[in-house]
Amino acid sequence: MLYRTPDLDDADLRTLDEVEVMRQELRLLLSSTRRWTTQLRRNLTARAIAGSNTIEGYAATVDDVEALMTGEEPLDTSDATRRELEGYQRAMTYIQALSDAGEEFRYDVGLLNGLHFMIQEHHPLKRPGRLRKNSVYVSSPEDELVPIYTAPDSRDVPALMDELVNWLNSGDLGAHVHVRASMAHLNLVKIHPWADGNGRMSRALSTLVFSREALMPPEFSSIEEWLGQGQNTYAYYAVLNETGGPDWSPGADTSSWVKFCLTGHHVQAQQAKRRIDLYSRAWIALVEAAGETGLDERVAVALLPAFTGGRVRRPVYQIDAELSVQQSTRDIRQMVRLGWLEQHGEARGRFYTAGPRTLPLRETIRRSTEPFVYPYRR
Repeated sequence: MLYRTPDLDDADLRTLDEVEVMRQELRLLLSSTRRWTTQLRRNLTARAIAGSNTIEGYAATVDDVEALMTGEEPLDTSDATRRELEGYQRAMTYIQALSDAGEEFRYDVGLLNGLHFMIQEHHPLKRPGRLRKNSVYVSSPEDELVPIYTAPDSRDVPALMDELVNWLNSGDLGAHVHVRASMAHLNLVKIHPWADGNGRMSRALSTLVFSREALMPPEFSSIEEWLGQGQNTYAYYAVLNETGGPDWSPGADTSSWVKFCLTGHHVQAQQAKRRIDLYSRAWIALVEAAGETGLDERVAVALLPAFTGGRVRRPVYQIDAELSVQQSTRDIRQMVRLGWLEQHGEARGRFYTAGPRTLPLRETIRRSTEPFVYPYRR
């Protein structure tokens, strides 16, 4: 028996309607081809990867995650954290690719074990890609020596995983995708089928459920960035503990869990809309302003991440703008000479940030400072 999908109340239905309206708006905003869309999607994926790993204690900057995604060396991340990020990135890349796998796609334990192996391959002693043989406990985020949850007996795990896979393929198919993703997340993290990496796998499974919907890129649906933010991480542990208590209790009420996840989706959708608006307005302003200094509009591909506070790497600009090494090098030098970018570091550690010409544009193209709307606080 799994944790059951709860009946939704009026507040839940209103929240889902509002999220759906925002998703429709996002689809329209993304329907036209824009040169910055690829950069935004990569940035959102990097934020999800950073957020999910931060929950597990592997903190990394979004810049370093983006660097790894493009084959560059991270500048501020330890080797241990880099291995964690690389594993999760592999799994997320495959999950996003599965969005167009077609009707032949089926969930099965082998798929979930394979994703787990991608995430945990560098921990061979923890049996990556294989169900656990021993008992596992979830420790308190405040004190790792204090267990707050005891997972089901390892002998029950294969049957529970089969039940979960059957549900993923055919259970509650009429439920809204946000609710199904939330329940997939809850059941997998409560089963805790592997020796380690269960939290990240549960969040990855939630994203996979969205990816299979294929109505919009899954990186616009993940709440991993939101979950990785300090106060939300503590609330995440609290609601997981509240739902079912300290051991496997599938008869428990799951309403609070679903409300928590729907809040995350509501806020994350607001954040995605704000970022699309910011990227769109910044791109137009950067193309116009750079053109006035004699630069081709393609340089906005480099100026946009600098404008939003990120680091620019010459090889990444080359890839994003589809240039040769020589042309990308010339462009970067021009942007530095004209004050659009500022250089830092040397050799492979070299990167660029917003220069004195870029900074004033931030005063005219401001981010939204309106507080987010929390759907259950009305």
